[in-house]
Amino acid sequence: MGVTPVRIDELSASAIDARMAELVALVEDAVLGNASVGFVLPLAQGELEAFWRDMALDVEDGVRTVLAAWQDERLVGSAQLAPSLKANQRHRADVQKLLVLRSARRQGIATALMRALEARAVQGGRTLLTLDTREDSEADRLYRGMGWVAVGRIPDYAADPDLRMGGCVFFYKQLAAAAT
Repeated sequence: MGVTPVRIDELSASAIDARMAELVALVEDAVLGNASVGFVLPLAQGELEAFWRDMALDVEDGVRTVLAAWQDERLVGSAQLAPSLKANQRHRADVQKLLVLRSARRQGIATALMRALEARAVQGGRTLLTLDTREDSEADRLYRGMGWVAVGRIPDYAADPDLRMGGCVFFYKQLAAAAT
């Protein structure tokens, strides 16, 4: 039995609105799996919808790219690219909220999303990406395996959804200069 192919698409603001329930379920799955993605339990009513509405506004304003991963038209993952808007940092962007449904992990979806984000960053003229993640996590191992460079660790940086404090590792990756 083979792995179902993954399709990666960039989501528009209207696509985020149209797929709101699936996007909310994606983040909720991560939080219920105790992933440190900015939320704690219990989730407030409407908290995840508000998060995705904000993301849709950022996409509409051109200050964020949201990618979605699909298997057989089912949303299985998402990741975001937030380019720096500072005049002296227009060459870089932050990777944020790499999420893959727990039921769809270990199929190359996170790797496909990261490769697509890196390609999108190069297309946008970005040559340096940064991110942070929970230390000793699956994501930590993924980034190291994809050539990201760890630059430091901060203990007790953020709380997991269950409110346990955890350390965070900061990474960067230099990309090939974008063609002009």
